[in-house]
Amino acid sequence: MTGHRVTSPRSFFLGAAALIAVGLVLGLGLSIGLDLPRASNAAASATAQLAAVSNSAPIPESPFVSVVDKALPAVVFIDVTRKVGGDSQDSADEFMRRFFGSPMQRQQRVPSSGSGFIIDKSGRIMTNNHVVRDAENIKVTLNDGRVFKAVTVGTDPATDVAVIKIEGSNLPVLPIGDSEKLRIGDWAIAIGNPLGDLRGSVTVGIISAQGRSNLNIFGGTPDYQDFIQTDASINFGNSGGPLCNIRGEVIGINTAINTNGQGIGFAIPINLAKHVAEQLVAHGTVKRAMMGVTLANLTPEIAEGFGLANQQGVVIQSVFPGSPAERAGLQRNDVIVDLNGQPVADRDKFRLKIADTPAGTKVKLGVLRDGKKVALEVTLTDRDDNLVASRGQAPESGEAGDFGLSVRDLTSTEKSELHVDAGVRVVEVAEGSEAQDKDIQVNDVIEEVNRVAVNSAREFRSEVAKVRKAGKPVVLIVNRNGATRFETLKLDK
Repeated sequence: MTGHRVTSPRSFFLGAAALIAVGLVLGLGLSIGLDLPRASNAAASATAQLAAVSNSAPIPESPFVSVVDKALPAVVFIDVTRKVGGDSQDSADEFMRRFFGSPMQRQQRVPSSGSGFIIDKSGRIMTNNHVVRDAENIKVTLNDGRVFKAVTVGTDPATDVAVIKIEGSNLPVLPIGDSEKLRIGDWAIAIGNPLGDLRGSVTVGIISAQGRSNLNIFGGTPDYQDFIQTDASINFGNSGGPLCNIRGEVIGINTAINTNGQGIGFAIPINLAKHVAEQLVAHGTVKRAMMGVTLANLTPEIAEGFGLANQQGVVIQSVFPGSPAERAGLQRNDVIVDLNGQPVADRDKFRLKIADTPAGTKVKLGVLRDGKKVALEVTLTDRDDNLVASRGQAPESGEAGDFGLSVRDLTSTEKSELHVDAGVRVVEVAEGSEAQDKDIQVNDVIEEVNRVAVNSAREFRSEVAKVRKAGKPVVLIVNRNGATRFETLKLDK
């Protein structure tokens, strides 16, 4: 007879223990496979994070903090009220012309703003000419909140530098550095009031280039340009504020921005601005010297056309009658290669050196004439702005391209009216040609081809043929309304 099987208590407990052990093994395996956190590890991690938060080690200080501490108190906000409209040439009126086709019909008082910085305890402030030009009222606000009424000491549109003055006590002063010691890659810290509202803003970058010129600045393009380029952000309202070095010294005046791109701003070197400011304080104006010539850079194309390959210098385009240059024997097409024994390679830097030399000074020039070195001395005179304006300053030559134009002889009446002894009149410029690209226009007068005066259309064609045969670029002297310039054109061989 079959009966029920009876399990002993001992066997029951042994089986249960085995099942529990199997369950623990399976659970541990699953936790490892699923990467589940262990309670003890999680607690340890939290303890470590808390320890990191409570670390008492000091945070390294930014090197720019001390710059701001030193410079910011001396940076000021300049609020200007000026009259614009009617016949005004103000930038606000220029805005109305550009976007609405006509100036404001009656004069209005328009506010504008900019920046500046205090340069001495007497309250003199350096800024841009275009910030305070034609100002009726100037209000200056310091970083500590004090407000002063300012008066204009002097302005210099030729460099866009101005000095104004406030009366106050315990005024902070910004130390002046040396822009001649700048190197590309040095730190640059721009301080000012961008957009007219963000007072006391600080932006940081580097000196990205030096000696920038030929910039067209909205509101007034200065004649003398030797700008520092920086990628420290400069915006409208920053104009007139300081560009500082890592020691907290001003090395430039923030002046211009690149409206077509980001990360490019320009500042007037402080050495140039200081020289101008000293004259403004002493005389209320700036005195400059002149030789009496118009100049162009010696481009590779002009050098090749003149047979001066790899030569640096500046080329004389015209000599003013009765000028120091004429009295010294300088001639058109002379290439100035050194000034007082120092090499000359850039037109704008050369003009600036001459302008900053006291009138009455004799300067020594090394000149290449027909390939031969000539030594000349020029006694400089005070700059005559009316004479310079009447002659005009020629633009730079451009790149080479296709060449195509037609010319005719000048009449004796035209020669008399233009005050030229030779030349041909442009009557047609080919569409899409290099002549068109170089802005040669109908009615322009071409006086010379590769340093040879041309008296007729036939001589013009003959000289062009000679240049074509020699395989050289054509170097033209183009006269437009009395202002001459060089243009270089390439010919198909």
